[in-house]
Amino acid sequence: MQAMRITTGGGVEGIARLDLPDPRPAPGEVLIRVRATSLNYRDLMIARLSRDEVIPLSDGAGEVVAVGDAVTRFAVGDRVTGCFFPNWTDGAVQPAYTRDALGGGGTNGMLAELVALPERGVVATPAHLSDEEAATLPCAALTAWAAIFEEARLLPGQTVLLLGTGGVSIAGLQLAHMAGLRTIVTSSSDEKLQRARDLGADEVINYRTRPDWDRAVLDLTGGRGADLVLEVGGEGTFALSNACTRVGGSIVIIGGLARDEAPAAGVPLVARHVHATRIYVGSRRMFEDMNAALSLRAIRPVVDRVFPFAETIEAYRHLEGQSHFGKIVITL
Repeated sequence: MQAMRITTGGGVEGIARLDLPDPRPAPGEVLIRVRATSLNYRDLMIARLSRDEVIPLSDGAGEVVAVGDAVTRFAVGDRVTGCFFPNWTDGAVQPAYTRDALGGGGTNGMLAELVALPERGVVATPAHLSDEEAATLPCAALTAWAAIFEEARLLPGQTVLLLGTGGVSIAGLQLAHMAGLRTIVTSSSDEKLQRARDLGADEVINYRTRPDWDRAVLDLTGGRGADLVLEVGGEGTFALSNACTRVGGSIVIIGGLARDEAPAAGVPLVARHVHATRIYVGSRRMFEDMNAALSLRAIRPVVDRVFPFAETIEAYRHLEGQSHFGKIVITL
């Protein structure tokens, strides 16, 4: 089979194509013919650091081509999607689960023609989705689902603020809209904000023309603030996110894309009872719950652009440029 591998010290340009022996499924494993994978910001960071030689990417979908002994959940021909954490099936997250995240830390990922995974670390692909669409789900979409429905436990009519138009934010927009939540989306592009409106965003804010976007959120909510902020910016946006979260609301910290200096928070989190937490994707049970919801409403993830396997480095560069809307996919 062919695969891509990050080379130690090589960065994005050091991602190399290579031939490897075809894997065979061990007892309890399924062998997946990968048809599509997708990129997350984590993948760019892993490539830049390039401390381990590893097959990258946590996200991928395809079909089962062989099964090991004692496999009962899947059969040859089933369309499946891998889980970000192959060993976290349900319950509270444990350190042992996070150590096995695909595509980093010495654990090979999905950017290969054939991948063997434990059957417990695989979910059925929703029938209405293509492999390209399904490949966008394991990290970004599941993170958004976990933030909105598992962590913040929002109810219809409540307000979620989504920063930017990357994979997590756009998936969050689609899921929140599906659940009857009020959505506010920020971007520096009016074109992207219009696309967000087309997907169901109730309110949009251009943070270039409204650098005080926290005040804009407060204005849109009658001074109350958002019930939940999906915080993908990090230190560059956290203070403003805090300022426009309602008393008793939640900030779920997902990433750290914005690295500029941010103004100091005007009011400490504790004084306003704001609950701030960082989450790291979710379990297989959460993934299956999300897929059931996506199937019920026939929701299709937003794919920004599809790159062929031979253009893997170009796909990484596209992610690096941060001009995408939704998810970037690589097909095999």
